[in-house]
Amino acid sequence: MKLIDVTQKFSTEVKCLDYIEAMRWPHGVGCVHCGSMSVSTITRSTGKNKRTRIYQCLEKECGKQFSATSGTIFNDTHLPLTKWFMAIAMICEAKKGISAKQLERHLGVNYRTAWHLAHRIREAMQDGGLLTGVVEADHTYFSARKPRKGRPYVKKEETDVVLGMIERGGKLRLIPVKDAKADITGPVLEKHISPDAILQTDAHATFEIIGEKGKFAGHRMINHRKSYAMGENHTQHIESAFSLLKRGVYGTFHKVSIKHLGRYCNEFSYRFNRRGAQLEMFDATLKSLTRGDVLSYKKLTSPVSV
Repeated sequence: MKLIDVTQKFSTEVKCLDYIEAMRWPHGVGCVHCGSMSVSTITRSTGKNKRTRIYQCLEKECGKQFSATSGTIFNDTHLPLTKWFMAIAMICEAKKGISAKQLERHLGVNYRTAWHLAHRIREAMQDGGLLTGVVEADHTYFSARKPRKGRPYVKKEETDVVLGMIERGGKLRLIPVKDAKADITGPVLEKHISPDAILQTDAHATFEIIGEKGKFAGHRMINHRKSYAMGENHTQHIESAFSLLKRGVYGTFHKVSIKHLGRYCNEFSYRFNRRGAQLEMFDATLKSLTRGDVLSYKKLTSPVSV
């Protein structure tokens, strides 16, 4: 959904609540506690961080009150729903991502709020299912410090590794891994790629070892020292996806930590897989936010990776 459509369609809190209600209860409002369809509506005056529309369950055994945002990430938020909807639209539409500083300026919030908001939306951008058909796989590397004159190499501990997998004409999956070794890469490939798929890689020793184990229906390699493409034997699709990811990380975010790299990879994969369906992407992200667990600021900033 385009940003101009969001600002027109969701210009007030009431319109945002109407949309969330229609998404959560397409067949009529039901109690979030007991599931009863016997509810009444309570309308109250607008107050700070208060919902204007509350529902009361009429079942004697329940009798609890709830709103359209009860049990969702929006329930205890201090940010207006209009700004949530705008942030979702901007992140979904930004091909190379949008930084927290940019969100801060667009939404008129402080940097901490914008950063937390962006990560909560990224947390909702996750894909499942196995990749099938011909699946290209390769590694790419993100260096904490780029090579320069007098320091031509980057230390291994300063390099983050991302394993990329993409179906020919299908979905993309980007997964941060600790190392490009076969014993680390192999299990990740097996987790995300169907055993009936044909694995397409370059001639790196890691993929030679994985191919010899015969975990997939077939394995095809291209030796980049001799050629980058020989008919259908190439890895150009995954390399193009890596190019987009790197332009986003280095050009938009400038720097990301290994702790949060997985969330950025999910964002780019999710957006790439829905690049021709912006409206569906907005709805899917919003629906995921109403169902998923809340990513608290304390958990996000803890020393342990999340």
